[in-house]
Amino acid sequence: MKKLIPPYIRVLFIFFSVMGLMEYFIDSGNRPAFVKYPMVAVFLFVLLFLLIAIEVTLKAVNTITYTLLSDEEKAKLAHEDTLSLKEKSWYKNLMQRLTRTVPIEDEKQLLMDHDYDGIKELDNNLPPWWVYLFYACIIFAVIYLVRYEIMGAPDQEAELKSEMAQAKIEVAEYMKTAPDLMDEKTVTLLTDKADLDKGKTIFETNCAACHRADAGGQIGPNLTDDHWILGGGIKNIFHTITNGGRDGKGMIAWSKNGLKPKEIQAVASYVISLRGSNPKDPKAPDGEIWVDENAPAGTATK
Repeated sequence: MKKLIPPYIRVLFIFFSVMGLMEYFIDSGNRPAFVKYPMVAVFLFVLLFLLIAIEVTLKAVNTITYTLLSDEEKAKLAHEDTLSLKEKSWYKNLMQRLTRTVPIEDEKQLLMDHDYDGIKELDNNLPPWWVYLFYACIIFAVIYLVRYEIMGAPDQEAELKSEMAQAKIEVAEYMKTAPDLMDEKTVTLLTDKADLDKGKTIFETNCAACHRADAGGQIGPNLTDDHWILGGGIKNIFHTITNGGRDGKGMIAWSKNGLKPKEIQAVASYVISLRGSNPKDPKAPDGEIWVDENAPAGTATK
């Protein structure tokens, strides 16, 4: 008997649909679920076996049923198989239920008195699918009106603003735990000894050549006093180390020369910890005294 969908297509469609659903709902990371979890592979193998067995069984049942038919029933079935989709009885019945059209030979019953230059009008009923869709639109409109206009539920614009505000909060929280995305706006002062020791190691490796190991200044300025060329404080120092000093004669941009934001934060915090250490023979002050506007009145902060 003629089939609309071949058995092998049905088997493959069902099998890969189930496999796709399992991959979607099972968290297996970067590996396929049937590779990471052997039981998934076993289940898929059993499913494929069952699908094939069902198709074989159905084919056998159809074959036996066909042999039991009379010659007249076989002829009728053969005739049905030769018909196109639109000529099949089940298709005609389905379209009749969806459209409720009147056969052409019965259209005279629907003729109206309207006549425009010989063109006559039929009084056909609206297709049921169109009527049901129209009713559904009315119901949707009533629910929408009550929900958004009467009950005051948030509309799309309000939802967007709410989601944007929440996204900013989540980004800010993420930035706190993402050191490689840190900048002078989000950097914070480190005070733990382990962080300062790390900053000291980085300073002695990269900065001592210009500022001396005790930060008293040599080619570069003294980093232990209250004078700063480009501003003190963790944010200004982080910015200077990251982007470099004055054009043509200042420090290089260490962000382009091997230091990551977390490392720059550590060395900047270490530099601030050296304030007032009074190294031997310090270099004369450079720049101006920098005062932290957020610090208590009467204090100078590096």
